[in-house]
Amino acid sequence: MRIGLLVGSLRKGSWNKKLAKEVSDLLDVESYLIDLSDMPFYNQDLDGANPLDKYQRLREDVKKCDGFIFITPEYNRSLAPVLKNAIDIASRGPEGNLWAKKPAAVFSSTIGSMGAVSSNLALKQSFTCVDLISMSKPEVYIARINELFDKDGRLVEDTRKFLKSACDEFVSFAKKIIG
Repeated sequence: MRIGLLVGSLRKGSWNKKLAKEVSDLLDVESYLIDLSDMPFYNQDLDGANPLDKYQRLREDVKKCDGFIFITPEYNRSLAPVLKNAIDIASRGPEGNLWAKKPAAVFSSTIGSMGAVSSNLALKQSFTCVDLISMSKPEVYIARINELFDKDGRLVEDTRKFLKSACDEFVSFAKKIIG
């Protein structure tokens, strides 16, 4: 099983990128970071007979994965645009919707106190339209992420245990979905 990790922050020192690294380490299956750092916004005019190479790269990455964990910050009480863009690109290519019937989870985090709840829920709404099958429990909302890494850059133990449990639950959920 291969789990694709998609991070909604492009910032070099992003807390969500650090969280994705931890998730990758905690998963007991292969994980793959899907790079969205240079992905142009979806434009149907650029997606005809000769789609952009970057669109094709993303679509190939999505096809290689059995399930997905979206790791997102919150932007103005909603989802990260880079993740919505990735969903759009991989759902509209010449091969059709590449997300359909694949398991997904959202792990959201913020330096604020609400754990990016709004972005988490907004992202799950997009899943419905493209037929991603969303894990409902456990919900992963991590508040004050900037306070949860130790001096060595690792997640503190309690958060690490919670995240490990969520990763294990997602793998179990994904196995049920993909058979």
